[in-house]
Amino acid sequence: MKLVIIFIISFLLTSCSEKIYEEKNVNYFKIENKDIDVYSNVYLNDILINNSNYQIVSENYQIDTDSLGEKEYSINYLKDNKKYIYRFKLNIVDKTPPLVFSGTNKTVKIGYDGDLCNLITYGDNYSGNIKCEIKGNFDLNKEGKYQLEYYLSDSSKNIKKVNVTLNVYDPSKNNTSSNNSNPVKENTLFSDILEKNKDSANLVGIDVSKWQGKIDFNEVKNAGANFVMIRIGYQDGINGEIIIDPYFKENLKKAKDANLLVGIYFNSQAKEIKEALDQAKWVINTLDKEKLDLPIAFDWENWSKWNSFKISFHEVNEIARAFIKKIESNGYKGMMYGSKFYLEKIWEDFANVWLAHYTEKTTYKGDYLIWQLANNGKIAGINGDVDIDILYK
Repeated sequence: MKLVIIFIISFLLTSCSEKIYEEKNVNYFKIENKDIDVYSNVYLNDILINNSNYQIVSENYQIDTDSLGEKEYSINYLKDNKKYIYRFKLNIVDKTPPLVFSGTNKTVKIGYDGDLCNLITYGDNYSGNIKCEIKGNFDLNKEGKYQLEYYLSDSSKNIKKVNVTLNVYDPSKNNTSSNNSNPVKENTLFSDILEKNKDSANLVGIDVSKWQGKIDFNEVKNAGANFVMIRIGYQDGINGEIIIDPYFKENLKKAKDANLLVGIYFNSQAKEIKEALDQAKWVINTLDKEKLDLPIAFDWENWSKWNSFKISFHEVNEIARAFIKKIESNGYKGMMYGSKFYLEKIWEDFANVWLAHYTEKTTYKGDYLIWQLANNGKIAGINGDVDIDILYK
């Protein structure tokens, strides 16, 4: 018995004191690229090339890319039955220039005194503050068309150059013509969408808020709708308070009574994680353990005001991620709402997607659970337009 105990103690001491050797200036391993993009999803095996027969024993860990600068990493490997450590450095860099996501043909009245930089909308993956410089001759007190060059630079000195046409006009000259008015678009009939999907397993539904007013959900159900996404509330402006949708409770009860599948969404203007968490808590408390068939969607679409938020694309993704994570930690399913452009250019892939793309056939290549295909829908039970959606099983 004593011999067994001694053996166990000896084995534990040997294991705990395993020596790791370090070789200087080894060339067994090659780093494919020592400059790694900030916020990129990179693992050890993605960058390390093993040019030897030595066995790497370190796990394939994820490289920390959340901040800029040179950082040291290491791997363990076996050589002659001994464990060695290899240390190396990577440089986390920001090589992505700012993104412009607005039109570049702008019109202002004579005497315009606003910030010309805010005529276009732009942002950056890493920096929340973009420096804007404008080059070119223009006179805001003289009618005419001016060609300007916008130079947008982020904190890493990546530059985006944009050509902007500035139209300065005199409203007293009545330059606009009634012939230029946009034609009225015909409504999308819910019955037509239902007919196109009759041979599939897809479900067809709508999403509603106070803008639809009083809804007869029994008529909506009889018209063939299977589900409804209901707005629970919204944030009243940047730094604004949370307001419950005045029709939410009525819509929720009547939709359930009509045997429709129900999910909800919240309109956010959060500019920091704490705000998003407070909004998620408010949603959970407002639901008061009410069961849902479909997810709770985070709806952040403040792109026209983006310049005033002073946050990066990474930060807005962290805001959305925090909201959804909080929702899911309380037993609900989370979802990210977004239009095709922003899903492709800005939003990261971290949740089920509710795609907004108003077209007969979407060209969005990512995965999505719900497709909002029209915002001018017509269905029995609702006076006025309504969004039409398809839920994919």
